[in-house]
Amino acid sequence: TAQFDPSLVEKALVMVKTAVTYLKPGLASFWHYAMVELAPPTLAEILTAIWSLKKILNSAQANSFKYLTVKEALLAGLAATEVWMSFCICEIIGKVGIIGYDV
Repeated sequence: TAQFDPSLVEKALVMVKTAVTYLKPGLASFWHYAMVELAPPTLAEILTAIWSLKKILNSAQANSFKYLTVKEALLAGLAATEVWMSFCICEIIGKVGIIGYDV
């Protein structure tokens, strides 16, 4: 029959304590950034987004995009590509496959 060895419990406790000591700074940093980045938008951020959207719509109506520098146009194109690719990846994840929808 198997015998209970108390030294195994002590070794396991030492390993857990070491793991907690090692992971504590990283988890604290992760928690800090998670609270900042995953927080819902504040009213000021929502108002800024609305103002920014109105500005974009007004500039599109006035054809002011013609006066963008190459760098600004490239950055805007990269941002649009990032949003489009994120949408595509989320669609693939959501429908659990890369082949079209099952109608």
